[in-house]
Amino acid sequence: MIKTMTAHGNSLALVVDKPILDLLGIQKDTPLEISTNGRALIVTPAAPPTSERMEAFLKAKAKAEKKLAPALKRLA
Repeated sequence: MIKTMTAHGNSLALVVDKPILDLLGIQKDTPLEISTNGRALIVTPAAPPTSERMEAFLKAKAKAEKKLAPALKRLA
């Protein structure tokens, strides 16, 4: 299948047919990872965060909120 780019504001967009999106499980709000191997553009659904990584993120967020709470309160 050969496709051409479509103007979308000041950018270009590639329109992907619905059967291909359905096959890959991609919807309008699916986060996508875009990479290249130097010759090809590779678009894949982004891997969901692992529970371990999510736990580390939430722990860091709680620590930052605790540390910055007084400053954030003053700013509000």
